[in-house]
Parts: sequence; structure tokens; C-alpha cells
Amino acid sequence: MTRTEFNDLVLKISRKLYGYAYRILKDQAGAEDAVQEVFIKLWKMNSRLGEYKSIEALASTMTKNYCIDQLRKVKQFKDNNDKSVTLLHASEPTPYEQMERSETASIIGRLIEKLPDTYREMIQLRDIDGLSYEEIAIQTDQNINTLRVNLSRARKLIRDEFKRYFYEYRGNKKAAGKIL
Repeated sequence: MTRTEFNDLVLKISRKLYGYAYRILKDQAGAEDAVQEVFIKLWKMNSRLGEYKSIEALASTMTKNYCIDQLRKVKQFKDNNDKSVTLLHASEPTPYEQMERSETASIIGRLIEKLPDTYREMIQLRDIDGLSYEEIAIQTDQNINTLRVNLSRARKLIRDEFKRYFYEYRGNKKAAGKIL
């Protein structure tokens, strides 16, 4: 996409994205920042934009996700006088959050290692290496629909086993069972 084409795209969809972001964030400056961040990301993805049927739909999804991420960073609570107080979360995770993320990544890594070869390969290629379904289909000589089914099943196995691990770790007897 050339610079001119990108500028035309910005002019075409910027108001729509701003309105979308404003409805989610209810903040003018935040909505403007969201739209700007989305356009920066789109420009960085310039070489891959041809892979998408609708750049406008992609931009809308990116805007929604960015806004949701911003809302998650804001914490609200009631003080002693029942007044709502808003605290901004620091952009860097706390040491506890870092430890929790590291532990979760380690557990998920072990679960991925125990997956059947086909499923492990799908997770590796799609979620870790970031390949598109088309690239994976060429590399593995498989149908795209088969790849999607296998990836879905692999993710479900990981999710179910992670939940089981989590419940066992917490001492919940209902989820007793063997991890993979």
C-alpha cells in the first residue's frame, strides 16, 4: 500500500473509528489516541494488509481491542464515603503479575509439550511462530479447514488441561484427574 492509498484509507475510516472508540471509552482524548495507535499499527503492517479482505473491518477490530485493553488498565473502587475512585494501573506489571505470567507460561509450555505431535505442530506454527493458515497449509501439505479443526482441538485440550491443573492446584476435588 502506498502512502497515498494509506492517507485515503485514513480519511475514509478515521471518523468511524473515532466514533467507535469514543462509544467504548467515553473519552475524547482516549478515543483520539486509540485511533492514532490503530493507524500506526496498520502502517507497520503495511506489507501484510493485502492478506485481509476488509482493512476497515481489521481496523475496527483493532480499535475495539485497543479500547478494551485501555479499559482493563483502569481500576475502580469505592472509597469509605461511597464515592467512586479511579486508579490508573501502571503500564508495567507488578512483580506478582510478572511471576504469575511466568508461571502460567511455564505450565502452558509443559502442556504443549505433552500434546500429540499434530496438535503440537499446529500450536507451534500458528500461535508461537505466527504463520498464517495458508503458510501452514503449504508447509504441512494439509487442507486449511483441517488445520483449523486441529488447531481448535489443540487449543481446547490445552485450555481444559490448564483448567484441570488450576483446580487441582487450588485443591478442588472435582477436577481430579491426570494432566495429559
